[in-house]
Amino acid sequence: MDNTIVSEAVSQSGGLSPVELFLAADFVVKTVMAILLALSVWCWAVIVAKWRLIVQLNKDASDFEDAFWSGGSLDELYDRVSSNPLDPMTSVFSVAMREWRRAANKEPQKNFGVGLKERLDRVMSVAIGREMSLIEKGMTVLASTGSTAPFIGLFGTVWGIMNSFGAIAAEKTTNLAVVAPGIAEALFATAMGLFAAIPASLAYNKFAADMNQYSGRLETFAGDFQAILSRQIDEEG
Repeated sequence: MDNTIVSEAVSQSGGLSPVELFLAADFVVKTVMAILLALSVWCWAVIVAKWRLIVQLNKDASDFEDAFWSGGSLDELYDRVSSNPLDPMTSVFSVAMREWRRAANKEPQKNFGVGLKERLDRVMSVAIGREMSLIEKGMTVLASTGSTAPFIGLFGTVWGIMNSFGAIAAEKTTNLAVVAPGIAEALFATAMGLFAAIPASLAYNKFAADMNQYSGRLETFAGDFQAILSRQIDEEG
């Protein structure tokens, strides 16, 4: 078919491009579309930020584990990283070493290690929880968008179809030219809802799995480090 004929047909039907559908919609449907567009942009910003964060966290954890298991002095490692821990694993290591040094400096030799194992376990658990809370920030946006965006789009769809029926009643005709714009706007609202919800849901599931894996990595490191300190406590005792 000739492209000129197609262009003329679209022009005569009022235009079906996303921008034209938005501009032709009434206030309620426009509001729904604007909300969905804002949610979509917000979600993609979170997705990009979380993807970069997880990649960096795993890289930093690997670098720190290499330094930790290199056989060097843990005291020297602590002196090097404690002033500015750049990643959660370094933070967990720093709080445990800080508690260890505090006990070594303040407690008499005969009391050294009394309750220290429990305190080390507690401070590392608190540090892991705090760090994971920071890492998980923004995940609520993905979860909420994935679960609510389709319903927001559906609301716009229902409203647009109601407008189409109103146009039928006003014009007293079922001519497609009368109802097509409203139906197109309604379906476009549904499409925008799905466009926002699908990436948000997929990203949420992917990042939740990645964060669980990273949390397990932190807990494994904390367990290994606590075992090292426990052996040291037993030797000191």
